[in-house]
Amino acid sequence: MKRIMLVCAAGMSTSLLVTKMEKAAEAQGLESDIFAVSASEADSKLEDASKPVDVLLLGPQVRFMKGQFETKLADKGIPVDVIDMKDYGMMNGEAVLNTALNLMK
Repeated sequence: MKRIMLVCAAGMSTSLLVTKMEKAAEAQGLESDIFAVSASEADSKLEDASKPVDVLLLGPQVRFMKGQFETKLADKGIPVDVIDMKDYGMMNGEAVLNTALNLMK
């Protein structure tokens, strides 16, 4: 089970992307838990030890937070990256899923 957390300004715009990523994961036969949260909710989700996150992807609108999350998550070994703006804009769930999977390798 791969847990992929998407972070955006309000958690709204990424919900459609989550749906598309879930469909792509299903097509690849991957068991996954993909969810979106607002930037303000991210810390509490990351601290929930019962549901550890495997990778964190930031929406382009919160790319400025990348360094801050990398610092927080360095000791946990959780990779952090910004979703490609083109993939985000086109809601390309398959491409964003592949980015997440590559980060977890």
